[in-house]
Amino acid sequence: MPESIDYDAKIPNNVDLSSDRRLQRALEGWQPKFMNWWGEMGPTLRTQGVYLRTAVAVGRAGWAHFDHVNVPDYRWGIFLAERDPGRTIAFGEHKGEPAWQQVPGEYRADLQRLIVIQGDTEPASVEQQKLLGLTAPSLYDLRNLFQVNVEEGRHLWAMVYLLHAYFGREGREEAEGLLFRNSGSPDTPRILGAFNEETADWLAFYMFTYFTDRDGKYQLGTLKESAFDPLSRTCEFMLKEEAHHMFVGTTGVDRVVRRSAELMREHDTADIAAHHGIPLDIIQKYLNFHYTVSLDLFGSETSTNAANYYTAGLKGRWQETRRKDDHLLTEDSAFLDRPGEDGTWTQEEVQALLALNLDLRTEYIADCETGVKRWNRILDEHEISYRFSLPHPGFNRKVGAYADFHITPEGSIVDEATWEANRGRWLPTAEDLAFVRSLMHPVYERGKIASWIAPPSNGINGKPFDFEYVYFD
Repeated sequence: MPESIDYDAKIPNNVDLSSDRRLQRALEGWQPKFMNWWGEMGPTLRTQGVYLRTAVAVGRAGWAHFDHVNVPDYRWGIFLAERDPGRTIAFGEHKGEPAWQQVPGEYRADLQRLIVIQGDTEPASVEQQKLLGLTAPSLYDLRNLFQVNVEEGRHLWAMVYLLHAYFGREGREEAEGLLFRNSGSPDTPRILGAFNEETADWLAFYMFTYFTDRDGKYQLGTLKESAFDPLSRTCEFMLKEEAHHMFVGTTGVDRVVRRSAELMREHDTADIAAHHGIPLDIIQKYLNFHYTVSLDLFGSETSTNAANYYTAGLKGRWQETRRKDDHLLTEDSAFLDRPGEDGTWTQEEVQALLALNLDLRTEYIADCETGVKRWNRILDEHEISYRFSLPHPGFNRKVGAYADFHITPEGSIVDEATWEANRGRWLPTAEDLAFVRSLMHPVYERGKIASWIAPPSNGINGKPFDFEYVYFD
């Protein structure tokens, strides 16, 4: 498989698509349906050119090319990381065997399900962000939004290729379903709850790309370990692109916090709403919401499905090959904090195999903490004592061991009345959301930026902030 990508083909690819005429025709038949979906559900704002990166290879260096592209003309395609011919399975009952190049019959349904769930998230985020371009705070941010969108579209292509290439008629039908479902639809919603939530303002976008795309990083990381080698190589390259999406979220929240801190110092008040800034307590409420919705994406803390996927070799742990254990987990255990009806917490010892979702969530939480530390350092720089924090993992949960309990951000188990009385202190209220949306006025003038966010410290690909990242008519 070549490292470089064939852009002369109708569908850019590095999988030698032209050698399989049947597969090529099937994907070329799906391509106009994708373009119709993009036209209907992709970005509303029309532009003439956006300074985008396009993958030109899958190696470690020099893999991306930057230039202005008319977004509907972006060349979506199929890119897999280079194959390691000596790769073996790193975990589960097939540990040590050669990685699979075809789908074993006994795991066909489970692998297809994993690919469909991952594939369903990719177009969902594009749909959620459809209107954001209309209120972009700068051309730099508008460019980043479009970059995220086109790459999520390409990640959809990645999963559709696997469905078409390895799962026959059922795979082709599932690929159709990925365009049929729509985020927030009452009749045909996306599979996972977080991808049916509204992303109506740019603070929500930054929180989404920090917290929810970070969940995507960890889910892709587990699939990168898969014994099914085409899935592993697909996810390996997707992770390379996904890093920019999290960068957008991390630095986006950085810049909101920095601007709020500047306004607080300038006006000597925490109440900066009148000065067109976002108060820190509202930023914390947004953090609470997006973090907890993203935690639900990890599923139940204990899961026989996750155990079965691991044992079969379908889905590993985060950085599986770096783990210092037997990669079987049949004798290992983990500890789960469980809430009780009496308002107390107990620790339950569970089989490590059953606690794989908990293991992955723990890795994710530690990663999320790094962002909170960044944002608190910004407050330190401005001599502001307020501190952001991640709420307790049981707070505001709809999935798993905490779903039937009311748990405060500090981790106290309370009754429903107490929860409802304090909801507005912990989660964005209708008034909070309306206020943030009231700040969302587009700034399309080169080198200018909205009042509620600081400019970035660096531009894209060595360009300055005042570069013309987007061309209009």
